Amino acid sequence: MSEVPERRPFKLEEARVLVTGGTSGVGLATARKLASLGAPHVTINGRNKERGEKAKASILQEYPHCQVNFLAGDCCMTEQAIEVGGRAEELMGGVDVLVNSTVSAYPYPSLFHKIDIHDIQGMVLTQVMSHFLMCRVVMDGMRARENGSIINIASDAGKIATPGESLIGGLMAAIIMFSRGLANEAKRSGIRVNCVTPSIIEGTMTHDTVMGGEFSGKLFAKAKQMAQLGVVNAEDMAELIAFLASPASAKLSGQAISLNGGISAA
Repeated sequence: MSEVPERRPFKLEEARVLVTGGTSGVGLATARKLASLGAPHVTINGRNKERGEKAKASILQEYPHCQVNFLAGDCCMTEQAIEVGGRAEELMGGVDVLVNSTVSAYPYPSLFHKIDIHDIQGMVLTQVMSHFLMCRVVMDGMRARENGSIINIASDAGKIATPGESLIGGLMAAIIMFSRGLANEAKRSGIRVNCVTPSIIEGTMTHDTVMGGEFSGKLFAKAKQMAQLGVVNAEDMAELIAFLASPASAKLSGQAISLNGGISAA
């Protein structure tokens, strides 16, 4: 019977962090949080160069000890994902922590029969593809180093069947199951994979889009009333993600953790 290998989890003060969707919302809050905890290298990714450079400057202003990089690219597209991951490895000397926070405001909750069939392909690609591609991009390096932490952002819609969330729920369930399956595969190489599944997150562009929709606005207005512990914001998400990246969660993998202020016990 083979012995279980002894693992040495990296400290956050040693971590090289890549955050996709890191120019705003949860991604930016996470990049800031990990920099505040001493991460020496943080690379943020996003599609908007102007917003990315502004986000980079804001992190550097607060945490000048941290080497911050911005890489423009659409990680839903294979070649751009490869380029972003490769450049991050080159700039930081490796990727120890990958946070996949790239999400789209679409499809926000809407009855399936009201979704334009021509929009569905784009919705699928923008919601799930970056998670799959970026995990694959960093996997070889993490396997070689026999260490790594991957945190994927999905949604409670992937756990609870709710009217208006047939499509988004199916896509979020795909991310959750992908994360669990990958956790089982990657544990042999000392890589942990976890998933955070929020409901609604105040102070984000997705929140504003969802609350502006006729159907989705009513749905989430009711959800907010159920958040008796408080409606979650981007900083709350960043705290949990930082924990999942840290040595404190060194033996935690394959989990899909709901952070929703008590909206549900998903």
